[in-house]
Parts: sequence; structure tokens; C-alpha cells
Amino acid sequence: MTWSATARGAHQPDNTAFTQQRLPAWQPLLSASITLPLFFCAGLAFIGLGLGLYYSSNGIKELEYDYTGDPGTGNCSVCAAAGQGRAPPPRCSCAWYFSLPEFFQGPVYLYYELTNFYQNNRRYGVSRDDAQLSGLQSALRHPVNECYPYQYSAAGLPIAPCGAIANSLFNDSFSLWHQRLPGGPYVEVPLDRTGIAWWTDYHVKFRNPPLVNGSLALAFQGTAPPPSWHRPVYELSPDPNNTGFINQDFVVWMRTAALPTFRKLYARIRQGNYSAGLPRGTYRVNITYNYPVRVFGGHKLINFSNISWMGGKNPFLGIAYLVVGSLCILTGFVMLVVYIRYQDQNDDDEDDE
Repeated sequence: MTWSATARGAHQPDNTAFTQQRLPAWQPLLSASITLPLFFCAGLAFIGLGLGLYYSSNGIKELEYDYTGDPGTGNCSVCAAAGQGRAPPPRCSCAWYFSLPEFFQGPVYLYYELTNFYQNNRRYGVSRDDAQLSGLQSALRHPVNECYPYQYSAAGLPIAPCGAIANSLFNDSFSLWHQRLPGGPYVEVPLDRTGIAWWTDYHVKFRNPPLVNGSLALAFQGTAPPPSWHRPVYELSPDPNNTGFINQDFVVWMRTAALPTFRKLYARIRQGNYSAGLPRGTYRVNITYNYPVRVFGGHKLINFSNISWMGGKNPFLGIAYLVVGSLCILTGFVMLVVYIRYQDQNDDDEDDE
């Protein structure tokens, strides 16, 4: 008895309020006077926020153009027909003309959009080497197996950057021109291509390997570009602060999209006479048509858009808040009717007693 009591006492928790579960506790008793106002207040709050989001989204201007090149859709169809579903011939270009009858309020963002492109495919999404993209020299020479079949070139050289995501880099380019007066000359609108990538991606996740004798080309010596690329990664831009693995376009592309239809930021229009927006007049977008999309049944578009306090155009968010708020208020009324009905029934039963 003495041994068992001692053993039992050794395994007992300390005699404290926490271990003995004697801490003060509060358990809410939900009644109709508490629950119904909560539902009505939550519903009104959601509806108010939903209305603000919906009307703010509707106030955002967008201008979109599909330049895939389907037959009869514009002069980009020449480039698409020349490619016949494969990569179009090099230096194929087309143009899109449009007019703005009124001022297009800035800041204006230029996006490219792809459809039916599944960047969320599992094998596609893991086909990259984050250690290589962070500039590690060992990973540069020995890409991970997830990059296969874009791991080594036909000559046996390691591919940098490796993987299917890098190999499918979007490589169309755009320039914007403005004609202020009818019949007058076109003036190029400056496109700001800096700061289009996420700060964490550009400053943390992506790094070039250490320079060799001050040269980035020597740092990548002994590697091969992805099969679909026409130039090595260290020649993506003449700007030394925007080439290699830290090229802004490359960093933006490497952040994969969750849906098969997605937009990615190409440039901002916020310099010179266009810092406040796009004035009225005729515009021309020169398009360098490189990226093949007809082979997978996709489309490619360019989009001009401004933003509001809530970001870009997204009517779904406002509609979702309106629906949830309406459901909260409807549920509150149903509970109120049930409460009144059974409250009256309880009062009758008490009177009968």
C-alpha cells in the first residue's frame, strides 16, 4: 500500500491551478438577444464592404487586346500563320492601333495575359532549382533531377536556368507610341520596366553567381541556355543590374500562377508627360511576336489597366462579400421568425399551466 501510494503520488501533476484545471473560465451562453444582433451586424458590415469593393472595381478602366493572331483578327495573324502552331519566325512583328476619346487616369499598368496555360501543373511547378537560382556555384554545375528533361543539354552541359518553367519564359516584347494630333508623328511613351517583380523575389530568392574576373559571362561559362532560348541568361538585358537570374521579366515569370488564365506585369507608365495617365489621342503598340500559344490552344493578350485602393479590377470579391452579407441577414431573419414562433408557444404553455 505504501509503495503504490508513493508511486501514484509521483505521477500526479503539481497541485497548481493550471495543472489541476482550476483556472477561471468563461463560457458564453448564446441567446437570441446576442446571436441575432451579431448576424444582422455582420451582414450589414459585409454588404457595406461588398458595395465599396464592387463599385471601386467597376471604376477601374481596362483596355484589352487579343493578339493571338486568329484568322481575320488583325495583322498579328500573319505572324501566327507563319508559325503554323510552332514558334513564329524570328523578328516577326505586328501592331495594334487604338484611340482614347478621354483621359486614361494613371497610374497605368501594362500586363500580358495568357490563357489555357497551366502553370499550376505539379510537374511543371517543381521543374526548377531554387538553389541554382539563388546563385550557388555547385547548383549551377549540378542541377537537381526535378529539372529533367531540361537538366542537361544535348552536349551534356548543365542548363542554367534549368527546368520547364524557365524554358517556357515569355519572350514577346511591346513598345507604346502616341500620336497627339491627327496626321502628326508618333512619340514613344516611356515604359518603366523596373520594380515589376516582388521585392522578396528580386532581393532574396534570386541571385546571380559570383562574378569571375568581373564578368557574369565567365561565371556562367560551361553552362547552356534552355532549349527554347535564343540567347544565354547573362544576355537577357544590357543593364548589368537587370540580367542573369535577377532579370525582372525572368523573376516575374518564375512566380507561377495558380490558374490557367493569368496576367503578369510587363511595365508601368509613370514617367515624363505620362506620369498622371494617358492623354487623349491615337496610340500604337508595336508587338514583337515570338511566343507560340496556338500549339496548346491558348491565347495571348495585352492589357492596360489602372488601379484603386483595392488593387486591380476584381468584381468577384465585392460580389462574394455581398452574397455572404445577404446570407447572414437572411439567416438572422429566419432565426428571428423561429424565435418569435417558439417564444409565443412557450408563453402559451406557461399560461396553460
